[in-house]
Amino acid sequence: MKGLCSTSVLLLVFSILFTSCVKKKEPPMSEPAIEMEMVLLPGGEFSMGAQDGGVADNPVHKVYVDSFYMDKYEVTNAQYFSFCEETGRDLPEFWGMKEFHSGSNYPNHPVVGVSWRDAKAYAEWIDKRLPTEAEWEYAARGGLVGKDFPNGDDLDSSTGNFSSKGTVPVGSYPPNGFGLHDMAGNVVEWVFDYYDKDYCRVSPYKNPAGPQEGRFRVIRGGGWHSGKGCNKVHFRNCLLGRWVDFNLGFRCAKDLR
Repeated sequence: MKGLCSTSVLLLVFSILFTSCVKKKEPPMSEPAIEMEMVLLPGGEFSMGAQDGGVADNPVHKVYVDSFYMDKYEVTNAQYFSFCEETGRDLPEFWGMKEFHSGSNYPNHPVVGVSWRDAKAYAEWIDKRLPTEAEWEYAARGGLVGKDFPNGDDLDSSTGNFSSKGTVPVGSYPPNGFGLHDMAGNVVEWVFDYYDKDYCRVSPYKNPAGPQEGRFRVIRGGGWHSGKGCNKVHFRNCLLGRWVDFNLGFRCAKDLR
C-alpha cells in the first residue's frame, strides 16, 4: 500500500487514543467563519501528468474536462462542524487537538481527520460532490502549462504551506490562476476516484472518473506535513477509504447545470 507522503507513524497511536465517538458540548467558534465560495472553471483540454514522463503512475496524457465548479477553499472546521451538528455525525478524528488545529478554536483551518466516506457524505449533504482526479489536477494547474506547481515552476514558504508545523487558515496563501487557494499545501485532499497505478495510461480522453472498482481511493496535492515533491500538481497517492489522517482533508466540486 502506498502511504500518505511524510505522514508520521504515530498516526495509529493517535487514532486509538483519540476517537470521534465521544459526544460533548462544543464551545462557540472563536472567530467568524469564512464564507463558503465556489469558482466556475471553464472546461477544456489539458496535459495531465508529469511533463518529463518520469512518473510511472501519471505519464503525460491529454484529457478534456467539462466546465464545473470547485470550492475556492478547502472545507473548514466550521463548515464540517455544521454538518455534524445537523446530521448527528461523529466529529472528526483529532477534534479538539490543538497540535492539529482541529476544533472550534480553529474555525477557518481546513478540517482533518475525515475519511473518504465522511468527505463524500459531507459533499452530498451540501448538494455537491468530490472532484474527480482529472478535475482536481486541471483545477490545481490553474491554466498553466507544463508547470510542476499551482503557481509556477517552484514552491516556497511564500506560496504554500508545506513542511511546516501545522495547518493555517484557508486562503492564507496566494490563489492560483483559477482563483483557488491551497491547491498545494495545507492539507492533502481526497478525490472521488479509486486508485489504479496504470489507469492514467488507459483512461478515456473526456471526463475520466477513475476505475470502476478498487481497494484504495486517490488523494491529491500535498499538505503541511508533506515535502515539496508531494505538492507537485501531478503527484498521485492513495489511501483506504476508511482511513483518517492529520494531514488530509478535502474540498468539493459541483456540476455546471
